Amino acid sequence: MATRGAKPKPEHLRLVDGTHRNTRHGAAAKAREAVEGAVEAFGVLTKPKQMRGHAADAWKRYIAPAGWLDASREPAAIAFCELWDEFRSAPLKFPAAKHGQLRAYMSELGLTDERNRVEKEDKPGDEFFDD
Repeated sequence: MATRGAKPKPEHLRLVDGTHRNTRHGAAAKAREAVEGAVEAFGVLTKPKQMRGHAADAWKRYIAPAGWLDASREPAAIAFCELWDEFRSAPLKFPAAKHGQLRAYMSELGLTDERNRVEKEDKPGDEFFDD
């Protein structure tokens, strides 16, 4: 049976995007310790050697910059990259059900949240609106 409402955000994502609140989620130091413990337990997420083509491009573009992911998310990351490869190889043969799977993997990996994106500082400022 489905549950209502948004899924709870993982501790690491709350720390990364700055939405951790001590009143709701407990002490930030305790959350950092839990995240560090998970990284130590599972290890760092690394790209599989056999990944080639569009799947490797997806890993480099989407998974590698996502510093909040650890090796516990490896199956979801690999499945996302393989689906991306399948989509890029034959977009007309990619059914709507697989689009749903692709979106679900992106959500599970925290790739759809705009707050996780790093802004580039190299663009010129506006003389009237930027201080």
